[in-house]
Amino acid sequence: MTKQLFYLACVFVLFGCTNEAPKEDTTQQTTEEKMKKEYPTVGSIERMDERMDALIAKDAQLEILAEGFVWSEGPLWVEAHQMLLFSDIPPNSIYKWTEEGGKELYLTPSGYTGEEERGGEVGSNALILDADGRLVLCQHGDRRMARMDVPVILPEAKFTTLADRYNGKRFNSPNDAVFNSKGELFFTDPPYGLAQQENDPSKELDYQGVFRVDTSGIVHLLTDELTRPNGLAFSPDESKLYVANSDPERAIWMVYDMQEDGSIANGKVFYDATDKVAIEKGLPDGMKVDDAGNIYATGPGGVWVFSPEGEPLGLVRTGQATSNCAFNADKSALYITADMYIMRLALK
Repeated sequence: MTKQLFYLACVFVLFGCTNEAPKEDTTQQTTEEKMKKEYPTVGSIERMDERMDALIAKDAQLEILAEGFVWSEGPLWVEAHQMLLFSDIPPNSIYKWTEEGGKELYLTPSGYTGEEERGGEVGSNALILDADGRLVLCQHGDRRMARMDVPVILPEAKFTTLADRYNGKRFNSPNDAVFNSKGELFFTDPPYGLAQQENDPSKELDYQGVFRVDTSGIVHLLTDELTRPNGLAFSPDESKLYVANSDPERAIWMVYDMQEDGSIANGKVFYDATDKVAIEKGLPDGMKVDDAGNIYATGPGGVWVFSPEGEPLGLVRTGQATSNCAFNADKSALYITADMYIMRLALK
């Protein structure tokens, strides 16, 4: 062997030249394999309008990602950490779900931090992020809107109150919430977290309100005319506010015009599903709006999909009483909380 060939042989040995694929390709394959994990499927998709086909593929199936919860609610996709957070209200807990780890307990207590035993659905309900990426919770048991000030990846049951009273009277049990682009907080306040609901002796407000907390922390009542205000969401340009009313006697979604001063006006029924309550599980509850203005609203039967004009495009039938839903970051998936389940549906 010549000296040059000897040196080349040494280089091969030292640097381990092989025919294996580069490591980054292997990592990519592993990630793709994880995303192809198979989950049980359930339910069906009822198509009421051909426009539904542009939103959900004809062969799309509803996946069950996790189960075993008492009443799942408040799904929130956290893109930075590729995790779904959601409340399990009666056990006063929040869980997280990831593709790699499945379901794991994230935080407890989540909605009631008191020491005295009390009835009712005491846990957190809706979960949202503020502009700084901090977790904001609708806390049934503590009857307030609160913020967890530690990083979302390092949960701790220490909370800052954002709002707990209106005109000196405690809220019932904040249920769902959303921020507008100005950083104002909007939320609904039905009585579901009180042990005896509207007849609970600790109830201080004599109505169920929709509220706005402005950036200075002042609370404003938007309306007290709904019997069970529940889910709420803005249109993409924030000119409209949609509010669900989860009253079986008046199972409707309302739409309001947003005013410059943050108030609402010209309320009208967006869709009335009262006649569906007797034959389908569930009531109007949480909702989300896509970039085109289509509304994905949980209600009798599952998740209703409406055009911006209030035309029903279809119904994602979950087979369960369905509480809420959330998009992932690019809106290619819809996560759904339905009774004891966490579900996912691929979107176009």
